[in-house]
Amino acid sequence: MILGTSSGAGKSLMTAAICRVLLRRGQEPVPFKGQNMSNNAWVDKNGGEMAYSQVVQAWASGIEPLSSMNPVLLKPKGNETSEVIHLGKSVGIAKAEKYYEDWFDLGWAAIKNGLKQLKDLNKNARFVLEGAGSPVEVNLQHRDLTNLRLAKLIKADCLLVADIERGGVFAQIIGTLSLLTPSERSLIKGIIINRFRGNLSLFNSGKKWLEINTGIPVLGIMPWLNEVFPPEDSLDLLERKNSKQFAEIEIAVLKLPSISNFSDLDPLESEESVNLKWLNLSQEIGAPDVLIIPGSKQTLKDLEHIKKSGMDKKIKEFTESNGSIFGICGGLQMLGRSLKDPMKIEGLNEESQSEVEGLNLLPIKTVFSNKKNLLQRKIKSLWPVKSEIEGFEIHHGNSSLIKNSDIECGNIFEDKKIGWFLNKKAGGSIAGTYIHGIFDNGIWRRAWINRLRKDKGLNDLITIKENYIVKRELIIDRLADQFEKHINTEILF
Repeated sequence: MILGTSSGAGKSLMTAAICRVLLRRGQEPVPFKGQNMSNNAWVDKNGGEMAYSQVVQAWASGIEPLSSMNPVLLKPKGNETSEVIHLGKSVGIAKAEKYYEDWFDLGWAAIKNGLKQLKDLNKNARFVLEGAGSPVEVNLQHRDLTNLRLAKLIKADCLLVADIERGGVFAQIIGTLSLLTPSERSLIKGIIINRFRGNLSLFNSGKKWLEINTGIPVLGIMPWLNEVFPPEDSLDLLERKNSKQFAEIEIAVLKLPSISNFSDLDPLESEESVNLKWLNLSQEIGAPDVLIIPGSKQTLKDLEHIKKSGMDKKIKEFTESNGSIFGICGGLQMLGRSLKDPMKIEGLNEESQSEVEGLNLLPIKTVFSNKKNLLQRKIKSLWPVKSEIEGFEIHHGNSSLIKNSDIECGNIFEDKKIGWFLNKKAGGSIAGTYIHGIFDNGIWRRAWINRLRKDKGLNDLITIKENYIVKRELIIDRLADQFEKHINTEILF
């Protein structure tokens, strides 16, 4: 089990690295995180929701991701509430102050059930568990679902990961260990120092000091990795820096208050000719080649934030100056003329209007219902290129074209209910889709980028047939290479 001295210490990537190293050594790793809080979700082959970080870890293990690898998923909805997902299925809404009172026993049962399901599927599994946050939050330890309680249950050997980039690494480690009970501390078998900048030998004395004062071996020091990896959580997203000074295409992305599934944009990060610029709602859009409105866990509330901030007027001005816009899921819904929520699915209060006006850039209407669309998709695209597409849907609302509209809209896919586009006569386009993972598809992604390049008078990039999975595998392998280089895996395993 990989524990961390704090959130964002690097547990998720270290777990992925260990899974890939074990796979290389002929073992059968299975990732597991009892409880995760994230709006960056994915849908497995059975239509079950799970956190994207466990999906990446499953890919690192060479196996199909299953929601039982993340049996409890909390998806924040704002106002101190979260949607609760147990074993892939939505089971209710939890309030923060009553979560442990109302959901602890059910959550623990789901976690044990998830472990059993995975054990039954693979008798030779070597579980690689990821903890959550810090394991020594003293106000929560007695109700901790996913750290030491779980480690004790399966008698896991635990690693403690500390992030030296944030400073105070000695205090992080000593403080964490001092707050463990003797029986809990005995589970900690090794320490990993993560995100070290500069000459690793400069920490040799620090390594010796930690080993003398804790009695626990420091298994290694992971350097700062410049490669862009799938982010662990929104904290990593906010800290990402652009380094492509000579990129030819700039893509602006709205940093919505309730942004979800931002991993959709990882394939664009991998394009050398593309720079992503993240925009707060208070910022000016500028002159990017396209503006992306990403997914949202709270579409209507984020739409309200867009309007209150004045971003809606900026978006309108941007489109009137021939700017292109692309919406994904909630972003697509916002582009329409109306959004109707008669059942208050979006968490609006009773005084809120059940129907609101969208950005009015596509002639579509959206109605929210209790049924959530959760499925993987293999479909054919019609725009901007005809090709085979893979992705997944995860949304409540369903959208449709408004009949007798004075605006002619085209279908992005053969399935006419999951994406539309509008090519403007003066240049640029307005488009959106319900398909998450759309940019993972290499042929489609390059065709979409080449449309932007054409509008800018640039030559087309070579069409690539490989999907982002190829790049992702290279990234995971490079991560594992660095892990094997810098961590004493003989002691570890």
